[in-house]
Amino acid sequence: MKKIALLSVILIAIFLAACSSDNNSGSTESNSDSADKERTITIEDAMGEQTIEGVPENIVVLEWSYAEDLLALGIQPAGVADLDGFHQWVNIDKEFDESVEDVGTRQEPNLEAISRLNPDLIIAVQFRHEQYLDTLKDIAPVVTFAPYGEEAIQDHYQNMINEFKTVAKVVDKEDEANQVIADLDSFTEEQKQRVDDAELEGSKYVATQAFTAQNTPVLRLFTENSIVAQVMSNLGFENVYESDKVETYGYSEVTVEALQNFQEEDLQFLYIVQEDDNIFEAQLKGNPVWEDLSFVQDGTTHQLPGDTWTFGGVLSAEVLTKQLVDAMVSE
Repeated sequence: MKKIALLSVILIAIFLAACSSDNNSGSTESNSDSADKERTITIEDAMGEQTIEGVPENIVVLEWSYAEDLLALGIQPAGVADLDGFHQWVNIDKEFDESVEDVGTRQEPNLEAISRLNPDLIIAVQFRHEQYLDTLKDIAPVVTFAPYGEEAIQDHYQNMINEFKTVAKVVDKEDEANQVIADLDSFTEEQKQRVDDAELEGSKYVATQAFTAQNTPVLRLFTENSIVAQVMSNLGFENVYESDKVETYGYSEVTVEALQNFQEEDLQFLYIVQEDDNIFEAQLKGNPVWEDLSFVQDGTTHQLPGDTWTFGGVLSAEVLTKQLVDAMVSE
């Protein structure tokens, strides 16, 4: 009898302990959810001071680089503007889930599609969406970036990092963002070692994205404030192209004649073209202005893939870093 009574006491104690554990667990989860809901942060965006309540989870993004930022932080957006264009141009490994919906173009977002998603945050850019902001704010809180603002254009690479940190702060992923940036820095050092091993450190270069416009070959020469030039600087290269002003988009548009100003010995010429619009193999082949350039004569021209994306976020920066080094080293 005593044994049965003792056993009963033990079983009751175990049961009570289990109940207590369950209650504590529920309390912890409840406290965590409560903390997320009560969280309030204030950030400075292109439109001034913004207060974000809670941790946004259902997010619509109207510009590709910030959708890329969310992917880098392990977050799937609810909607993204121009998904087809993103898949065509943004060459990164991380992908959107099938649940992510297209919400119109980057220039003209579909306000009805955005509203149907019932977002708790919308990420926009001033230069495209300023005329829509009042309507967007009726749908959800809006964070608006100005990637081509006066301060941002001084250094597009640093601005990209700053904006990534802001996105991370808004979604409460600052530790994760710091790790992503550290990984990018580490990857850059690895690629820089490839440059050093190839004895190319300190090489001078000109980089361009070239295409045909109105039947005329046009070259975008990347200036020092561009992401391309900053990545190349991080890799140990020196850009010889200088503009007499800060170029808003990080490049100057010129014709092939402008390349005659760059005749340094061992100059490296990097270019991005589409396969169906390779101006160097089509319009300029046989043209003495092109053929007589020192880097053409020396064979120090390097083609990058047509899908090289020069305006992206942290994930695109890593891809761009490898593509630039591959073009310089792997040939």
